[in-house]
Amino acid sequence: QVQLVESGGGLVQAGGSLRLSCAVSGYIFSINTMGWYRQAPGKQRELVATIASGGSTNYADSVKGRFTISRDNVKNTVYLQMNSLKPEDTAVYYCNLRGRTWTHMEVDYWGQGTQVTVSS
Repeated sequence: QVQLVESGGGLVQAGGSLRLSCAVSGYIFSINTMGWYRQAPGKQRELVATIASGGSTNYADSVKGRFTISRDNVKNTVYLQMNSLKPEDTAVYYCNLRGRTWTHMEVDYWGQGTQVTVSS
């Protein structure tokens, strides 16, 4: 079974930085995309950033220029570097893996989430 474990969340003042990590274990035949999503209280879960198998990335407009998604294939870990944090970045951040089994069945895995709180 594929397992995703997030870490690195915490409390930070506005303007500060945090680095989130997502450690991936288990077997998956093919990964289409890995990404970070977030959900604030009373709001819809939204995409923050994604990185495709070929390395291309995309970001939500609200974080563009401040956040950077990256991966380390040796460590099987995906990162989200968050700089210039704002109070509106406060949310639970979730790591997501979308891929295929060897039979081409689509699969979608989620971590348990890590809390990020930005104070003013």
